[in-house]
Amino acid sequence: QVQLVESGGGLVQPGGSLRLSCAASGFALDYYAIGWFRQAPGKEREGVSCISASDGNTYYADFVGGRFTISRDNANNMVSLQMNSLKPEDPAVYYCAAEFSPTWCSLSSEDFGSWGQGTQVTVSS
Repeated sequence: QVQLVESGGGLVQPGGSLRLSCAASGFALDYYAIGWFRQAPGKEREGVSCISASDGNTYYADFVGGRFTISRDNANNMVSLQMNSLKPEDPAVYYCAAEFSPTWCSLSSEDFGSWGQGTQVTVSS
């Protein structure tokens, strides 16, 4: 059974940092593209970042602007999202998602079939 569990969310001041983790169980991450998405109240879910399986290529939404870094640790079956310089517009529930594909990546939520339960990120002074 494919399971994804996010952790690392919390409250941070503007300009602060958080590191989100996505732990996978029931499958090996090696052949899965992993995406991070977020959804704020009243807004649609949007893609934040994606890391491909085979070559580890990374992709980011334009609004990230170099502030976030996605990485994967296949040995520990985990993907992380380091978020720096957090802004007041970043608060949302952040989700990780997985889709079997050795080479592909996407920032569209429709392309991913397995999802975690989400972790809340709050940015406030």
